[in-house]
Amino acid sequence: MVNFNSEDIRKILSSNIKKHRELNNLSQEKLAEMAGISTNMIKDIEGCRSWVSDKTLAKLTVALKTDIYRLFISPSVYEEEIYRNVHNDLLQILNKIKNDVNHDFAEAFRLWQIK
Repeated sequence: MVNFNSEDIRKILSSNIKKHRELNNLSQEKLAEMAGISTNMIKDIEGCRSWVSDKTLAKLTVALKTDIYRLFISPSVYEEEIYRNVHNDLLQILNKIKNDVNHDFAEAFRLWQIK
């Protein structure tokens, strides 16, 4: 288990808000508008100069289309989760390709035997 102090949590939250904002192709100004807060507040949050109230955090998660808990996930944990998801997605794609190729080969072989 990793121990975080309040400064670590603030950095994680700030970084994740910025990452989610960028993933949604939002400027600080647009995010502020969508969340109903000031642009300066967004700048202060992302710059670790201001803490977020529960009400502001709720507004940000709605605007960012994410769950609150995701904003508190350490980047290393988040990257491992992404790696696992990508890995699983690739395995599913490879299995589908394998099944399609096997099916197509079997069908071609069947048609060849008919001739």
